[in-house]
Amino acid sequence: MSASTATTESSSTVLGGSASNVKIHRPGLGLMMLTWTPNPVPDEQAFAAIKAAIDLVPADEKLLINSGEFYGGQEHFTANLELIARFFTKYPELADRTFLSVKGGTTATAIHIVDGSPENLRRSVDAVNKALDGKKRLDLFECARVDPKIPIEQVMESLNGLVKEGKFDHIGVSEISAETLKKAAAVAPIAAVEIEVSPWSYEEETKKVIATAEDLKIPVIAYSPLGRGFLTGQLKKEDLPEGDMRLRFARFQDEAMAHNQKIVDALSAIAQKKGVSNAQLSLAWVTNLGPHV
Repeated sequence: MSASTATTESSSTVLGGSASNVKIHRPGLGLMMLTWTPNPVPDEQAFAAIKAAIDLVPADEKLLINSGEFYGGQEHFTANLELIARFFTKYPELADRTFLSVKGGTTATAIHIVDGSPENLRRSVDAVNKALDGKKRLDLFECARVDPKIPIEQVMESLNGLVKEGKFDHIGVSEISAETLKKAAAVAPIAAVEIEVSPWSYEEETKKVIATAEDLKIPVIAYSPLGRGFLTGQLKKEDLPEGDMRLRFARFQDEAMAHNQKIVDALSAIAQKKGVSNAQLSLAWVTNLGPHV
């Protein structure tokens, strides 16, 4: 999902598990790059983008907003959530038109260390709610990654307990294998599974997760459908400012980018024939993978 994408044909899907009565608009809206960047987007511009996305959603659907406890980077963990709180302070009437999904479960001081212990999950959920400041309900919480040290069943039981306490409403999972998804769904009513899906991120395990999710009646939140901007054909490495997280990824190194440019060129050729943008084509490709994606 991207915070700024071209319009594509609208559709909807329903969430799974305990949220099976919630109809979600497709596509959703990912907010990570509004704050996890060397140059955060000013509130006025960010608010305009979020409001425009909400305004496109039919009255009987909700816009899924995707955030994270740590989407401000190491320097300001909860910056993204604080942005959301400021937005809904300005537009409180729009809160019920959105469904907020938040990733957490890392340690409080290190983004890349996953801790699925009951104590840290409680800490993470509490930190999210504190940052939201009561301006928006935490609709769904999910661990950003699977903690290999703790059985997924135990993690799900911990989250079930936090739901019963009223700290949030629904449980999701992120970056999970098909087999682990089955184990998680056997213990908790999973509302959604989040994985990366795009024309340059469609590995065999991705296909298995999408198929398993369909069998379990769980929708797939496909993040980075535009390849973190690269698949639009408008992003060059020299455009990325120093400190941009994408510069750490293998796909954004010179040799890989030269190879991946062939994918962009192929997309551009098809998009031009169809009279659409690369962004529209990529989004259409992802949503065509199934009505639950």
